[in-house]
Amino acid sequence: MTEPTLRALAPDELPLLIDWAAGEGWNPGLDDAPAFHAADPGGFLGLFLGTEMAAGISAVAYGPDFGFIGLYICRPDLRGQGLGRQVWDAGMARLGGRCIGLDGVPAQEDNYRSMGFAVAYRTLRFSGQAPEATPPAGTRIAPADPGVTAYDAAVFPAPREAFLSAWVSGPRIARMAIRDGRVVGYGAARKCLQGWKVGPLFADTLADGTALLAALGAATGSEELHLDVPDTGHGFGRWLEQAGFTQGFATARMYRNGVPAGGDASRVLATTTLELG
Repeated sequence: MTEPTLRALAPDELPLLIDWAAGEGWNPGLDDAPAFHAADPGGFLGLFLGTEMAAGISAVAYGPDFGFIGLYICRPDLRGQGLGRQVWDAGMARLGGRCIGLDGVPAQEDNYRSMGFAVAYRTLRFSGQAPEATPPAGTRIAPADPGVTAYDAAVFPAPREAFLSAWVSGPRIARMAIRDGRVVGYGAARKCLQGWKVGPLFADTLADGTALLAALGAATGSEELHLDVPDTGHGFGRWLEQAGFTQGFATARMYRNGVPAGGDASRVLATTTLELG
């Protein structure tokens, strides 16, 4: 076998790794690659046999204290040769002593535990169509603007300005809730192979979040929406069930080297992405 080489993926190589995610049934967004790359241009690693990528991983560093692992995939015809483990080790080495997060499927939880990760909370996929919802009194829903950056910084565990600037721009659809002149929530939706994924959906209250979801649903043409909902935020999962959403697969948010020092998990109604946190 050709000796493998490991390197960071160029912007035009990242779509291949995302295509592999589609092949795994992960239903990625149709235009994820540019925004993902903006989060950390050196954070997407590929293991190559000659000129062909054999395995890949995202190991995105959000500053010196927090990082996130995702998109961990070995090409199906090359599995069982230790190539996936090589790219995993490289991703973990890149993030070093940071607090590291990932979203793991139940079958892999024990494996991740053996590598120092611990479950912080559970996340469940919900799919359905958003019902109408009226914003709370004095609250208006508007297209997202740079004002969401400060709000995001108070909710997500680390600053991510470059990613966020791309994420709330077209072709994604983004809305924010404003009350008394300040942002009290925001959300974004992106077109995927099947329907639209909503993430993040961050809000001060359940009523703010449901109003944002209704606005995003209307803006996407009432197509099916998919949300990855932690069991930490305002009873949003119960609300979605009552609204007719169906449950899908579960993941566990797991951390190594402690838990993030920043952020406010209680305002996370739906996580941004399972790939980048």
